[in-house]
This record gives sequence, C-alpha cells and structure tokens, in this order.
Amino acid sequence: MTPTVFAFSSSAYVPLGLAFFGLGTGYLIFGPQELFGYPAKTDAGELTNGWWGFWMPGILQFLCGTYILVGLSWFHVFDVGAKTTPLYAAGIETTVFGIHWLAMGLSRMRGGSIVPNGYMCIAFFLVSILGLIVFASIGDTPVALLFVGLSLVYFFEFFYCFDMFMPASKKLLGLTHIVTGLLLMYLTYGIVLNLSLGWHVYI
Repeated sequence: MTPTVFAFSSSAYVPLGLAFFGLGTGYLIFGPQELFGYPAKTDAGELTNGWWGFWMPGILQFLCGTYILVGLSWFHVFDVGAKTTPLYAAGIETTVFGIHWLAMGLSRMRGGSIVPNGYMCIAFFLVSILGLIVFASIGDTPVALLFVGLSLVYFFEFFYCFDMFMPASKKLLGLTHIVTGLLLMYLTYGIVLNLSLGWHVYI
C-alpha cells in the first residue's frame, strides 16, 4: 500500500508577534520596579510578577518557538524567502527563552533565591550573542538590536544576582528591561501591521 502523504501550503504567518509581545510585557513589568523601586518588593508583588513572567514571556515564547520549529522541521510550512533559514535560529531562541521564563516565573512565585540565576546569565548571555550574530549577518537590524538588548539584560543581571555594584547594576538592568521592552513592542506592531495590513514597517 502506498502511504498517504500530506502536503501543507507555505505560510508567511510566523507567530513571532506572540513572542515579541510576551517578552516585552515581562520586561515592562519588571523594568520599572528595578529602575524606580516602585512598587516595593512584597510577597504578594513577587507572586504577581512571577505569575505574569510564567504566562507572558514564558508560555507565549515557548509556544511560538515550538510552533516555528515544528513548522520548519515537520511540516515545512514557513516560506518567507531569504528569512526562512534564520527562522530556525528564531525558533531555538524563543523556545529556550520561553523555558527560561517558565522557570523564572515559578521561582519568583515561590520566593526562590536569585543567586543561582547569576550562573544562568552566562548561558543566556551567550545564546543572546548567538542571536545577534545570526540576525546581524542577514542585515535584520531591528532584531539584531533586540539581541543587543537581551545581551545587556543578562550582562547586568549577572552582577545584580550576585549583589555586585549595587544599586547601579539593578538600575541599569531596569533601564535595559524598559528600553528593550519598548523595542519589543515596536517589533510586535511591525510584524502584525505588515502581515495584517500589508504595511512596510521596518522589522
């Protein structure tokens, strides 16, 4: 018997808007507290922050990354020209960042120590540099700038987690969270407007 073969149509609708918006939301929640010290840290506040971190940056990025990798490797549905191959990097990056935020959110909700996160920052600084290399190499400047922001987040978070150069490291982390979060909102607008309305926002 001849096996049944299913063929899926190619699609330009890569769900990166979910990942951009989810991560941007997390950064815009955490950043002001780190930079301005408001609201003050409380158990209730940490529970709320952890819950947001789990769902928005965590679940949305994980879903996006998994969707991209399955679409590329199993169903071959994403055909966006020259950007098809870098989508593999986007799938890897959003998946690992999503799982990272799931762990961070749960840890924050349960009042976990941030000190071990300092060592985590080394790995995520390196994977951010990897994303920067890929997207700078293909000339995707806005996304390359996103990975510059991500690299700076983990650079400053390393010192914050180990309580070094305080309070400057905390405030620089907060500032970087806010600036990168706003860039993520720009990227969210760009990808949604381009795909939904045929606009040509530079992303």
